[in-house]
Amino acid sequence: MVTGNGSYQTFSRPENDEKIMSSWERFMGGQDPGSDALRRLIDDSWRRCHGIVDPGRSHAPDPVVEDALHDILGDNRDLVRASTPVMASARDFLLETGTVMVLTDAQGVVLSVEGDRALRDPTERIRLMPGANWSEAVCGTNAIGTALQIGQPIQIHSAEHYCSGIKRWSCSASVIRDPLSGATLGAIDLSGLSESYSRHSLALAVAASGRIENRLAQREMKLRYRLLDHCLERLRAPGGDGLIVFDRSGRAIKTNDRAATLMAELAKGRGTVAGAIRDLTLPWRAGRVTPENMPDWIDRDWIEPVLLDGERLGAMLVLPDRSAVVRRAGLRAVPRSTPASADPFDRLSGCSPAYLEAVRRARLLAKSPAPVLLLGETGVGKDAFAQALHAGGAHGTGPFVAINCGGFSRELLTSELFGYAEGAFTGARRGGMTGKIEAADGGTLFLDEIGEMPLDLQPHLLRVLEAGEVYRIGENRPRKVRLRLIAATNRDLKAEVEAGHFRADLFYRVAVTTLRLPSLRERAGDLAALAEHLLGEIARRYEIPAPDIKPEVLGVFSQHDWPGNIRELRNVLESMVLESGGASLGLCHLPSELGSARFSSVAFPPPAAASGTLERAESDAILAAIRRHHGNLTSAARDLGIAKSTLYVRIERLGLKGSVDLMRG
Repeated sequence: MVTGNGSYQTFSRPENDEKIMSSWERFMGGQDPGSDALRRLIDDSWRRCHGIVDPGRSHAPDPVVEDALHDILGDNRDLVRASTPVMASARDFLLETGTVMVLTDAQGVVLSVEGDRALRDPTERIRLMPGANWSEAVCGTNAIGTALQIGQPIQIHSAEHYCSGIKRWSCSASVIRDPLSGATLGAIDLSGLSESYSRHSLALAVAASGRIENRLAQREMKLRYRLLDHCLERLRAPGGDGLIVFDRSGRAIKTNDRAATLMAELAKGRGTVAGAIRDLTLPWRAGRVTPENMPDWIDRDWIEPVLLDGERLGAMLVLPDRSAVVRRAGLRAVPRSTPASADPFDRLSGCSPAYLEAVRRARLLAKSPAPVLLLGETGVGKDAFAQALHAGGAHGTGPFVAINCGGFSRELLTSELFGYAEGAFTGARRGGMTGKIEAADGGTLFLDEIGEMPLDLQPHLLRVLEAGEVYRIGENRPRKVRLRLIAATNRDLKAEVEAGHFRADLFYRVAVTTLRLPSLRERAGDLAALAEHLLGEIARRYEIPAPDIKPEVLGVFSQHDWPGNIRELRNVLESMVLESGGASLGLCHLPSELGSARFSSVAFPPPAAASGTLERAESDAILAAIRRHHGNLTSAARDLGIAKSTLYVRIERLGLKGSVDLMRG
């Protein structure tokens, strides 16, 4: 097995082509390929292909017949729809570059091809065309099939291909994942003859897959909003039935108050456990509910498909009220279940469009087991988002283990992360120590400031993520771990990769999905709401009533640049609370670094419609959005990141109807 610094390298090195060809010839002759030039990923792939794939193959099998391709395209309709504009935008870029962009499904079957027309004959000769199967098990080591096999981006050049007839090609591929479940949907690939090799092809493939995933997420959220708007009136209607709304993937996304209680009663009556609503799924196939994996306490007659304009948006599960169930099934009454815990994202305070978009994406990503990389300046609240992502995800009941990679020396960080065996080194604790990775088993590991992790530790973390195994220092036996990774950084990790300070393969593992958190400068409209929220936390810590904050102070705050973001705001407010002795916070309590701005501040009176600071900020945000869109409530709701029905409710509750009518009139 090949080892060395480049063993997990994602990029190809054309200068090693002759050495790799020699390794392939030795491997075909039954010898160990042993060469420092051969990457571990390629060596592993060749071994998977050995005895399964004909190494003399010169092209993929012939494409499936037209009817079968039509069915495959239909099964991948959403993927094709999301990819079409991305591939179209790359079309002009690829002209005369000697490369093509290829979209495949999760099995490696080509769905579409765009790019340099000069490659039409060469691509047809190797069957790089719609309907052809380029999985690793069929065509050997190639970027499409191998990326789908290992679940990460990879570049494969020339001699690295397993089949001799494909060694004239250079290709780079990245998998496309379902933004909700993290399941692999397909791959995007850039291929050309060997002379077209470019290190940047892999970056383009990764960027294209990210854009496709974003488009898939946006469409899914739009369909969810339509679904919830359609079901909202029924969810609010009085009655004893429990209602659970499922999206078109079969995930539970909304319930009424009775659902949890009735779920518990129905399941108990049949001798089973209902579990949590968030874990309940309906198995869909071709738009219909299938009996496989259906909880045995659910009758299929209780499921009502939700169709709108001929499109299936999801389904509603109607749990009959307890009295009806008792009459029909003879179940005994059970006490009302404990209400579900509060939405963890409700603890994130803010209503500016940029922040609401970050929260919306975080809610979406929470349901997926895929790693998330939080990006943003120091102090923007990455830790709070990490905890919300953990609590709102499938591992929410497991441990949340956080460690700051920049807060330790290399030696201490190694011990903290991986733990150690008894006697591993002088001063080691008796009995050894469990590392943070092992402690996070079954839950979430949050690596803050991951860009500070020493380069030589990064391969060890990569092994944990790829193999689900961790070795304590001083032990040779791996320990299995199953965890979700959330990382955070204020660095540009792509630039760090280019500079050689961060491994590219680790970057692609930790940045499967990224979430950028806006700075406080980008969400100035949230200052009042944030100040009120933070003052409440500070007051609880000191066991005092939360003090008021005068409008002129907020005026000064609005003119400050807040380089330390929310952390700086919290420190300023805590200092002012201590300075004021619990009285209202005025200009005289401002710290010296903000005092120079107070003479230019302008006090602003609160709108008549809103009584508190939080409501005032929300009112301002809503009215500003409606004004920007010239009274169009649909566009304003989209801008705010909420459903139109939710916007109507907030307008009524905040007493803004008169102001809104004037803007619309």
